[in-house]
Amino acid sequence: MKKISCLLTFLLFFFLLNQPANAQTHDTTHIAFNESDITWGDAPPILQKGAKMAVLNGDPSKEGEFTVRLSMPANYKISPHWHPTTENVTVIKGDFYLGTGDKFDENTATLLHAGGFASIPATHHHFAFTKGETIVQVHAMGPFQLTYINPADDPSKQAK
Repeated sequence: MKKISCLLTFLLFFFLLNQPANAQTHDTTHIAFNESDITWGDAPPILQKGAKMAVLNGDPSKEGEFTVRLSMPANYKISPHWHPTTENVTVIKGDFYLGTGDKFDENTATLLHAGGFASIPATHHHFAFTKGETIVQVHAMGPFQLTYINPADDPSKQAK
């Protein structure tokens, strides 16, 4: 039930999110745009408040490939969680700390600088945080789902 609720929240977010000009297209259409063309909106409630998200390509709420960017402020944390599909993350700006396991432990995280890359296998438990403003690009197969290891860490449940 929790997974369905998280997925529905995420689907609603993407339905309401304004897409960047020329970014949301049919799979057979060539797209190209600059950073200045990206439209940012609040990240879905499955993530802590303060982050912004932009859909660059595809639709994370549906089956198929998608690419999004996530902009996080300094000292932003994503508690331990997992996804049912592989998640590929490229650091666009700043430093991104990525750790593995069921417990949030900053001392065990790997620091990825701008240009850094991580591929996180499906169902692999991981967490992330920032110390300064950071932007990452996530490329994966949808539909996007995020399941927190500790259900109490789910911000969409805390807001209710």
